[in-house]
Amino acid sequence: MRVNFRRYFLYLCRWQLSTPVLAVVLVWLSTFNKWTAVIIANLIGGLIFFWVDRFIFKSKLLSAQWEIKDNIKCSDCAEIARGYRLVKTSNYDKSEDKMPKFRCEKCSKKKTKLLRTKGIKV
Repeated sequence: MRVNFRRYFLYLCRWQLSTPVLAVVLVWLSTFNKWTAVIIANLIGGLIFFWVDRFIFKSKLLSAQWEIKDNIKCSDCAEIARGYRLVKTSNYDKSEDKMPKFRCEKCSKKKTKLLRTKGIKV
C-alpha cells in the first residue's frame, strides 16, 4: 500500500488542530458532568472535522488521477497485463488524450520515474 504523504501530512495537521478546539469546548462545558462534556465536545468536533477529513481524503486536488484497465497491451513492451496510465496531476493533464497509452506495472513504474525527472508531480 502506498501512502499519499500530502494527505497524511494534512491529516496529522488536522488532528493537531482538533486538540485546541476540543479543549476550548471542554473548558466552556466545565460545569457539566465530565462524561457529558466529553460527549458534547466530540460531537462538536465531529460536526467540524468531518468536512475537513472529507476534503483531505476525497479531494482530487490532493492526488494524482490514474486509469487502470485489465488485459491491455503495454505500449512499451507489448505484454498483455493490467494497464496503468497517469491521467492528471497538478502539472500534467492527459484527460483529453484520444489515444491513451497504457503500460504494464513494470513499464508504468519506469514511465513514472521519467515523468518525475521532468518535474511532473506524481
